[in-house]
Amino acid sequence: MTGRRRPHHRHFYVVELADQVWNEARFRRCNPDYEFGKPLVSVGMTGLDPDLRFDRHKAGIQANRYVFRYGQRLLPHLYEVYNLRLYAAACEMEVELGIALREAGYGAWQG
Repeated sequence: MTGRRRPHHRHFYVVELADQVWNEARFRRCNPDYEFGKPLVSVGMTGLDPDLRFDRHKAGIQANRYVFRYGQRLLPHLYEVYNLRLYAAACEMEVELGIALREAGYGAWQG
C-alpha cells in the first residue's frame, strides 16, 4: 500500500422547505428577491448519501434548524447533476448552486 488515501467525495442535496419558513426573519433577509410561489429550499453538501443526510436532519442529528423544523422532501432534480465532487470543488459548487437558485427566484438557504 502506498499510503495514499482516496479523495473524499461530497454529495449535494436540496431540501424543499415548508412555506412557514418564510416567517423566519433571518431566512427572509437572505432572500430579498424571492418570487412568491417558487420553492423555498435549503442547499447542503455531505459525505453521506443525501437520503441518509435528510433523515439525520429530521432526527435532529447535526441538523440545520430550517431543515429540522420545515424540511419536507429532497428535490433530486435540482442537485443530482452536481454530485460526487471532490471537497474543494464541492465547496465552491455549493455556493454557486445557492446563488443560481436565488437568481431563479427561489428562497434558498445554504448550510
